[in-house]
Amino acid sequence: MSAIDGTTLDGVSATTLWTLHNRATEAKRSDGVIRDPWAVTLLDAISYDYLKFGRPNQSHALRAVAFDAAARAYLTDHPRAAVVALAEGLQTSFWRLERTGVVDQVHWYSVDLEPVIDLRRRLLPRDDRITELAQSALDTSWMDGVDATDGAFITAEGLLMYLEPEDALGLIRACAARFPGGRMMFDSIPPWLSRRTLKGWKLSDRYIAPPMPFGQSPDDALALAGHVDGVRVAHDVALPPGRGLWRAASWPPLDRVGAVRRARPSTTLLEFG
Repeated sequence: MSAIDGTTLDGVSATTLWTLHNRATEAKRSDGVIRDPWAVTLLDAISYDYLKFGRPNQSHALRAVAFDAAARAYLTDHPRAAVVALAEGLQTSFWRLERTGVVDQVHWYSVDLEPVIDLRRRLLPRDDRITELAQSALDTSWMDGVDATDGAFITAEGLLMYLEPEDALGLIRACAARFPGGRMMFDSIPPWLSRRTLKGWKLSDRYIAPPMPFGQSPDDALALAGHVDGVRVAHDVALPPGRGLWRAASWPPLDRVGAVRRARPSTTLLEFG
């Protein structure tokens, strides 16, 4: 099969190629923190100047492993639940979880803009358990098609930071109202990094990351449980340890230093009441 041109994606949609590059490059390593054959297949199938995102690192692979662990735990207890992957991009979570046996009975909803959904349709296997919804995550009509009778696990992996604060919080609020008893998982960047992106965050001399106006500290995210109706509990989810400096940075005592904790990215799991 001839290579597919990745430049059909632009703006925020193109950042899915950034995360794919990091994840698949890590998956190719013999000592990689993630096993993700479909990510490797996608990376090799899409022609793109990936190095304009800078040197690959472990960040997005570690994030994916953390999301997988939380989804696996929920689906073990709710084997017929709905999984909604908001702004799924070129994530390949479904097939990683399939290897663990927890998606046999789920219905998976992949929500993203049409150019991304088109790439998924062209490059990833078709499966009756997956419904693709070509629309913005902020167009909450996607909720109307989700059967959450047996539970719902909603992911917003690499999404909320690109939204305006009122839109990000509004999406959380809408999910909490619509899916009581469900879970929602998302990641956040700290406020200092959000401010930096608004001034132009250069990943290389050829690429400036899109603005990320929504930033919050780990404690800001935990406080959602007291400020957003329907959010019963919020958990700060630690990333798995990586290699080298990534392992050192995840040393638990560091998180007791207030300045360090406020400055780090975070991953949050919400329980809806």
